[in-house]
Amino acid sequence: MERPTIGVLPLYDGDKESYWMLPGYMKGIEDAGGIPFVLPLTSDVENITRIANMFDGFLFTGGHDMNPEIYGEQIEDVCGVLCQERDVMESALFKQILELDKPAFGICRGLQLFNALLGGTLYQDMPTQFKSESSIKHKQAPPYSEPVHNVYIEKGNPLYRIIETENLRVNSYHHQGIKELSKQLIAVANAEDGLIEAVMMPEKKFVFAVQWHPEFSYKSDICNFRLFEEFVKSC
Repeated sequence: MERPTIGVLPLYDGDKESYWMLPGYMKGIEDAGGIPFVLPLTSDVENITRIANMFDGFLFTGGHDMNPEIYGEQIEDVCGVLCQERDVMESALFKQILELDKPAFGICRGLQLFNALLGGTLYQDMPTQFKSESSIKHKQAPPYSEPVHNVYIEKGNPLYRIIETENLRVNSYHHQGIKELSKQLIAVANAEDGLIEAVMMPEKKFVFAVQWHPEFSYKSDICNFRLFEEFVKSC
């Protein structure tokens, strides 16, 4: 079988004005049978259209906070560093991916991006805005491959069919999260404190996102590797 080509959205260093990449995003795809390519950040609509048509699937990586204006809120002091280049490129590309019904896998910021672009909202800063009595660590210290809390998956839902477990230990490194879920998405995993940890778009071929970071743990955890496998297979 021909290996699918997958466009990976780059991480961006604003101080150095440079793209960069964590190897786990690329190697996770490659080990699962795909060929990853790091994409440029561009606002050129014609180029974005060509990119959308060129690749078999797309991985939306973690990184910067999303501009709250995308989901109809003002930027608060607790919001983190934004990246206009990513917001513009990823918003336009995601729209075209949906129109083409191509596979899209979101990780951390990717989950937040999907939710915001589809009409949901986000906590701009979970430590100050998400009220819970739980002691869950949503922003852990290194090493990031180590799991720090559980997520729960209802038996029989689409995520369960991929990883075949109702209880998964995951790593966690984020200060934003889903506040109001988009009506176009369904939640397929939740943390102990109720935070939505994974979503999917049911009417699409494969639009799936997780809040944790399988790029750090796919080598040590077969369930996280299965996420990459299912994504690549869908491509």
